[in-house]
Amino acid sequence: MAKNGRRVRIFSALEVANICGVVNQTAINWIKSGHLKAFTTPGGQYRIYAKDFAAFLDKRGMGASGEVLQTIMENVKVNWDTFLIAADPLINDMAKAGIEKIFPEYSVIQAFDWFETGKKISEEKPGFVLLDAELPGGDISRFVSTIKDDIKLGKPYVLLLTDGSSDNVAVDAVLTKPLELSELEEVIKSLKKPLDSTATA
Repeated sequence: MAKNGRRVRIFSALEVANICGVVNQTAINWIKSGHLKAFTTPGGQYRIYAKDFAAFLDKRGMGASGEVLQTIMENVKVNWDTFLIAADPLINDMAKAGIEKIFPEYSVIQAFDWFETGKKISEEKPGFVLLDAELPGGDISRFVSTIKDDIKLGKPYVLLLTDGSSDNVAVDAVLTKPLELSELEEVIKSLKKPLDSTATA
């Protein structure tokens, strides 16, 4: 993956709605009717490439919004080759070793509580975040919603590690405990595919 953080910008339907000043369902309707080109994540969430969003805005004469979108795209530097793990020490160390073995080009950073996780996401802008659903002391659904909806955080892919009790959290992929490195590898590769195809297009 590129090291410059400018590989590709991807937006959620909610982000599109917020930028355009409409409700989330309106953005989803644009996607379903074919007016706004999008793809779906393994978790079933809509994602829109920046170039497709910009084309949509231009086609509708929303020039001011297009300028805002361009400014956001130019100023947010996402580190798509950085992976943040937020979990207890045992899971954290195992996942870190596994990711470093499977994807040696990745920089892996660790966090062990919600405050540290939020701080590192804000500072490092990792492209991928693995969250343990049982990390104590926080509302995981609210936390995920915050980092997925804030364009300034770079829109990382969020993977949730769970025993099955937190499936209602809107993430890009759900992994079950105990963490299987082969499953993690498959998920990461599927999420990387749109990024890699955009880079070579």
